Amino acid sequence: MICNRLDGNDTRRHLASFWRNGSRANLGANFWRFFVVMSSFSAPRIKRGSGPEGKLKESNVRDRALPYLLRDFEERCAYSMRHVENSGGIRQMDVDHFDPTLKGSARNSYRNLMLATHHCNLKKGAIWTKPVADEAGPIKLLNPCEEQDYGKHLFEDPVTHELIAVTERGRLQIDIMDLNHDTFVRERRERADYFAARKSAALVTGSFSETISALRAADAVYARCIREIPPPPERPMPFRPLLRSVE
Repeated sequence: MICNRLDGNDTRRHLASFWRNGSRANLGANFWRFFVVMSSFSAPRIKRGSGPEGKLKESNVRDRALPYLLRDFEERCAYSMRHVENSGGIRQMDVDHFDPTLKGSARNSYRNLMLATHHCNLKKGAIWTKPVADEAGPIKLLNPCEEQDYGKHLFEDPVTHELIAVTERGRLQIDIMDLNHDTFVRERRERADYFAARKSAALVTGSFSETISALRAADAVYARCIREIPPPPERPMPFRPLLRSVE
């Protein structure tokens, strides 16, 4: 899906506005607000390709759409970024309807389908039908095929490896999908520990050829871990608490 982009004049206007609205002493906070605005014009995290030909129905949507979703989502959950192999295999992956309230052909259109772990799909499906709103209206779940989620709304605490939200939508995503479940946090920690050890050469043992072989084997395993997520900004944008009632 093609996202909106700023032209040169728009970029200059945004830069000038953020500079005028804050002093040099408050430059850090202004820069973070500018970063969030500019990020909304960046490409989505997932580039979706064309789906299967023909009409998708409830009776065939999994069998027909799954190969295309595995391709487009690189065998990872759309929400947690957990790899298929670390999720228990294909049988533990679901074809999620991003907006399950859609009716008719729109419900099973390829654009409305996401690859999701059974955990994320179950959590999301149980709460979606309950309105979630604040004073400004409904808060929408993040769609990684249309926008950036990680690095804009969601960040990883480099110490606890829990996800931190800097927006209401990010917080909603964590709450509904239970993205700080012990399983996800443990995998993010193991990934971070491994790459930290690799960078410090702590994994170098034995002969050179043995070390290279061991590193390649370990890299192949940890490449399937949840991908690296940026740490939160020092001065994140404040956000209001969610007003949510789940029955």
